[in-house]
Amino acid sequence: MPIDVDEVRKIAKLACLNIGEDDLQSYATNLSNILDLVAQMNAVDTTGVTPMSHPFDVVQRLREDVVTDFDRREAFHAIAPKTADGLYLVPKVIE
Repeated sequence: MPIDVDEVRKIAKLACLNIGEDDLQSYATNLSNILDLVAQMNAVDTTGVTPMSHPFDVVQRLREDVVTDFDRREAFHAIAPKTADGLYLVPKVIE
């Protein structure tokens, strides 16, 4: 799918990109090459191919789900400037 320089200008404007006039042709060529590659990949018959999340047959090592931290709410409330009913009190910022 060939992309011309005018289309690159439109895409650059929509994407808020500043592309120099001397670079427009190389962008058009590169984008055309990318779209040609995508078209080639779409043309491949993948019927019967099982989707996979990883190219290798590996098992993810998982760690045991163990609590490693403890409740420090009381310690944090003790050093806070103002608290009430388990909440931190902060100054009003919106009138």
